Amino acid sequence: MSADGSDASALGRLVELLREQGGLMATLVAAGVPAGVSKDTPGPAQTAARGPRAEGARDEYELLVETIYEGYLLHYGGGRVVAPAEADLGLLAGDRLYALGLARLVALGDTDAVAELADTITLSALAQAAGEPELAQAVWEAGAHAVGWGSSDAHAHAKRLAFARAPEAIEAMRTSAKKAGLDGRPC
Repeated sequence: MSADGSDASALGRLVELLREQGGLMATLVAAGVPAGVSKDTPGPAQTAARGPRAEGARDEYELLVETIYEGYLLHYGGGRVVAPAEADLGLLAGDRLYALGLARLVALGDTDAVAELADTITLSALAQAAGEPELAQAVWEAGAHAVGWGSSDAHAHAKRLAFARAPEAIEAMRTSAKKAGLDGRPC
């Protein structure tokens, strides 16, 4: 269910968006949202859309974060709705999804969220390159909270630790996500 209560999931809306745009990306879209994708467990997109900063545009925030997260997944294993036949094409599709999602965010005028998602993309890429997928996932969780609820001193500290590749970065990211509204309250 989307943030406004409609039946269209963000992944389903992403499929529709890519098909509507046509071109190469439309040819890479899988038949639909895979059966194994849980709609009950909130991912980064749903987390960001639930925050007070997304008020008035929850569906758009959910779609654009889902688009960017799909781009990330294509870079590090495989997407859920975009299924390229070759790894190189997957990287290009991932880049296109990053750009598409960030452009939608820019159109909303939310430069703080653009900066947060740029940091999230960078930090998760650094974590993946270092062989630390748990840190990458913690970065996405904390980044989504920062988009939805705003950043905090704890989140800025966690990002500094992650950039420095400090061992305590994973816990700092997880803690910053909790402090940034995991419980549904503003920081």
